[in-house]
Amino acid sequence: MARKVFTADEIRQSVKDENVQFFRLMFTDINGIIKNVEVPVSQLEKVLANKITMDGSSIDGFVRIEESDMVLYPDLSTYLIFPWGNEHGRVARLICSVHRPDGKPFMGDPRNNLIRVVEEMKAKGFTSFNIGPEPEFFLFKLDENGLPTTRLNDKGSYFDFAPLDLGENCRRDIVLELEKMGFEVEASHHEVAPGQHEIDFKYANALEAADNIQTFKLVVKTIARKHGLYATFMPKPLHGINGSGMHMNMSLFTKDGNAFFDPDTEEQLSDAAMHFLAGLLYHARALTAINNPIVNSYKRLVPGFEAPVYIAWSGHNRSPLIRVPSGRGMSTRLEMRSVDPAANPYLSIAAMLEAGLDGLKQKLQPEEAIDRNIYRMKPSELKANHIQDLPSTLHNALKALEDDDVIVASMGDHLYHSFMDSKNMEWAAYRQQVSEWERDQYLELY
Repeated sequence: MARKVFTADEIRQSVKDENVQFFRLMFTDINGIIKNVEVPVSQLEKVLANKITMDGSSIDGFVRIEESDMVLYPDLSTYLIFPWGNEHGRVARLICSVHRPDGKPFMGDPRNNLIRVVEEMKAKGFTSFNIGPEPEFFLFKLDENGLPTTRLNDKGSYFDFAPLDLGENCRRDIVLELEKMGFEVEASHHEVAPGQHEIDFKYANALEAADNIQTFKLVVKTIARKHGLYATFMPKPLHGINGSGMHMNMSLFTKDGNAFFDPDTEEQLSDAAMHFLAGLLYHARALTAINNPIVNSYKRLVPGFEAPVYIAWSGHNRSPLIRVPSGRGMSTRLEMRSVDPAANPYLSIAAMLEAGLDGLKQKLQPEEAIDRNIYRMKPSELKANHIQDLPSTLHNALKALEDDDVIVASMGDHLYHSFMDSKNMEWAAYRQQVSEWERDQYLELY
């Protein structure tokens, strides 16, 4: 969605014209969870003057209690009015970056970190890193108390329509609300699994794309509730069916156009595209910790459910980690297929950009494309083609991240240590649990 750069005066006028009574000042914690401070319109001048404070010690991955004061700096280009309202007037939002009281950007804020990495990219002569996400989600029924269940609301499958796709009306309303907010929705459809849906919207530069993903999640959950449904972006909520991914289509631009396109090569892919691709592959295991950041992510990354498991690339099939879609010219792009919607988009996009730029810096070359179904290859064939596995657990992914200086640098010192602390605690809590599967398998046997 093309972002209008609002001035403070334009926002003041819009507030009057549209009867805006509340502002939601949004930001994102280290786990990718949207946080917000809501203030009445009477505080608008304080908002515009960067004088709204919050307690950073209460936010995961931010700061200790003795240094907790943080200030919200709204990005005025993110001003929008939510299409839904209430009897008290309309609600607008501004996405904020988090700053310290002295005005310096707080580098524990994932959004500030992405801004930093993008600026480093621009210093290397590139003008934009464009991202086109493909987020998937499930719709579940709510119980009589309004709490989510695991009961699906349809039995549809890929590209089905009503009456099999009973989420069609909900999905259509989500699209309409997104379009009112300026999104250019390119497609929406039922996905492979029952109750699973996908809505694709137009690419944007790295920062806007991350902001859009967070806004998208908020809209999906809000509209689903209005239909008596619960939308979840959990990667694998149910056993035995496909999980939800968030494929990331990416392209790198210079002032001359798409840096990935070269009409004079056989595949019309430039040296820059191949180096960037090689960087993604080289750092793939460490990237997995960021792109698939929760224990449940690894229940999706298993053979048999269309999610990538192996580190390889292709322009002709969808089983490898990275696919090169057929579009060329300005549409030339790489598609990273492992990312899931639990990923913090600010961290994920920054890490993939850093990995690709490292490929350019080192002039890395990828292995040959694998144009066969990798899932059907024997172990000897995988070995002969130098195809490695992605990490099979969060624990293994964190170990790979720990050993990769480039991906660690993509997060910065504060975010890296906060992320590792949070995820190691998550893994420790998980590995201490005894599941129903274990009791079913072992209780009577042993």
